[in-house]
Amino acid sequence: MRALIFGASGLIGSELLKLALNDPYFSSVTIIVRKKLSLSNNKLTQIISTFEKLEENQDSLQGDILFSCLGTTKSKTPDQKEYYKIDHDYPVLGSKIALKNGAKYIHLVSSLGANTSSSSTYLKMKGEIEADISKLPFQGIHFYRPSLIIGKRNESRPLEKISTLIFNIINPLLIGSLKKYRSIAATDIAKAMLSQAKKEIKGIHIYQSNIIKELT
Repeated sequence: MRALIFGASGLIGSELLKLALNDPYFSSVTIIVRKKLSLSNNKLTQIISTFEKLEENQDSLQGDILFSCLGTTKSKTPDQKEYYKIDHDYPVLGSKIALKNGAKYIHLVSSLGANTSSSSTYLKMKGEIEADISKLPFQGIHFYRPSLIIGKRNESRPLEKISTLIFNIINPLLIGSLKKYRSIAATDIAKAMLSQAKKEIKGIHIYQSNIIKELT
């Protein structure tokens, strides 16, 4: 199968990229990045571009399975319209292009609490992207809803570091129906996405944080 990854330079996407390149299940891996990554692999095709130019590169967005890990933060993108473009519009547009080019399955990173009726702007947006992607005729649609994501980021996030320390303490206390609120490592999310992709499961599926962990 051919893999197409959006957000391959991010926390989850970079882990997913490594796994896909080392897995014989995938014959090719295509990514779209602003700057060329220092990776050398015969299976890897890097499209050097921005998501603003997705339609200009649409013929190159080839893959049987689309992995969408695209996203930003309000500190990086304070403008609400730009933020919505990156977290919602570009993944939806890219999904439509991939589908047109023959993609059969999509695996997309959403968020715990995603809901179109949420009072939270962020969770409402995540609910909207799930709703919009669900309307597309992929054979299989898979949404991953992690809680706090743990991993080594390039940029400094002091509040996230504090949250990580707190969750390390309270994670064991979150049991039963509260398990979905446990923090989860980016590597575990990537492993779960790859594992589910290889099963080629049809239909629409949603995985909460605790279920994602069980899929690794």
